[in-house]
Amino acid sequence: MSTIAAFYGGKSILITGATGFLGKVLMEKLFRTSPDLKVIYILVRPKAGQTLQQRVVQILNSKLFEKVKEVCPNVHEKIRAVYADLNQNDLAISKGDMQELLSCTNIVFHCAATVRFNDHLRHAVQLNVTATQKLLLMASQMPKLEAFIHISTAFSNCNLKHIDEVIYPCPVEPKKIIDSMEWLDDAIIDEITPKLIGDQPNTYTYTKALGEMVVHQEGGNLNIAIVRPSIVGATWQEPFPGWVDNLNGPSGLIIATGKGFLRALRATPMAVADVIPVDIVVNLTLAVGWYTAVQRPKSTLIYHCTSGNLNPCYWGKMGFQVLATFEKIPFERAFRRPNADLTSNTFTTQYWNAVSHWAPAIIYDFYLRLTGRKPRMTKLMNRLLRTVSMLEYFINRSWEWSTCNTEMLMSKLSPEDQRVFNFDVRQLNWLEYIENYVLGIKKYLLKEDMAGIPKAKQHLKRLRNIHYLFNTALLLIAWRLLMARSQMARNVWFFIVSFCYKFLSYFRAPSTLKV
Repeated sequence: MSTIAAFYGGKSILITGATGFLGKVLMEKLFRTSPDLKVIYILVRPKAGQTLQQRVVQILNSKLFEKVKEVCPNVHEKIRAVYADLNQNDLAISKGDMQELLSCTNIVFHCAATVRFNDHLRHAVQLNVTATQKLLLMASQMPKLEAFIHISTAFSNCNLKHIDEVIYPCPVEPKKIIDSMEWLDDAIIDEITPKLIGDQPNTYTYTKALGEMVVHQEGGNLNIAIVRPSIVGATWQEPFPGWVDNLNGPSGLIIATGKGFLRALRATPMAVADVIPVDIVVNLTLAVGWYTAVQRPKSTLIYHCTSGNLNPCYWGKMGFQVLATFEKIPFERAFRRPNADLTSNTFTTQYWNAVSHWAPAIIYDFYLRLTGRKPRMTKLMNRLLRTVSMLEYFINRSWEWSTCNTEMLMSKLSPEDQRVFNFDVRQLNWLEYIENYVLGIKKYLLKEDMAGIPKAKQHLKRLRNIHYLFNTALLLIAWRLLMARSQMARNVWFFIVSFCYKFLSYFRAPSTLKV
């Protein structure tokens, strides 16, 4: 039997961010491999008119938990939803709930965070820094606590080329940042944000770095570990390939490309696409929780959960594999034929991309106005291009992460644990994974019927013909305008026509002589 699975048996576990992508997969794995665990506490707040229990039922009714219900039929009885709001300084947990959490919790997995790159600094600090500080304070009052596992990001120090498994100091102390957010108004925060984040690309990576420093400074005598995953993608193997339920990471780009909204990316084709399947992240996280609780390392260990060093996949290769999959598994109701071009950032490329993105959107909105419907495509395209712009920092660079602690942990696992909690990214076949990823987006995220693939292929063929026709017409118009304005263009055109005529005449003459 798995030593790690047995360890979590009978445990009371607190998970923050359990309603998010990573949190759901973490919960599923715990119930599936350790069905005899005592309880999982999840911090939840009501959403869209749903009670806490309704949100739990909604999670358990998803495809993700089908296998769990087979091995743990009473799973709904083992989830204890606790009202909490991480946007509040006191986390808004009631006195009774707080007493239960403090007296019963054995393991804490802190997964909650805002992952929006353009989030306002005040909000990002509250969720990624202040909430972490409050949870550490709670953890210090838990007499039965065995381990506190903090989920950070491999990009918390992305201003560096080579990143070691250490906590890097921040230019400004986290406590000063937390205090200043309480009294500064939004206008001043907006003004000082670029100066505060410095060479960090956005408030997300900046506040995740601050969060790590808070863990380091205020962890006290707690058994703490930090897991740093890179770009978290769909499941690789567990509980089945391709499961995904959000637009973060590559998912949004894949959908935008598959639907034909995204035609080109200003990316470096040979930059490493450091995507890591979510089930690998979860397996490593659970192994880290076991090792931290049992071995009790003398210092806080950091574990990088990345793919680039051991099994790299490049953005150019990933783009081609995604497009190849679209030919076999096209998306329904695509706006234009899928086509992604990973090119260098040149003026010509920017100009053509602008025409390629905006012209069809404007034409489609004009059509919607004529038919009495509300135009939406230009607004959608504007939002998409803003998102792509925020991602350009990450798709044009490569990083090197040391993985000594991750490899050390793998060596400590028994063969059975290495099988059940597999986080060896070297076994990942990228071609197979990307195909399952695209298929999973179609099935689980877009909820498209797989029986509609033949119809979608016919639609894709029509879009391809429209694409060629549009580009041909655009080229002819551009050439006609150029000829009208430039004598050199006319001379070149007449030379080409004359050359073709003489070339054809040369081959016609011998055939005439034979007759």
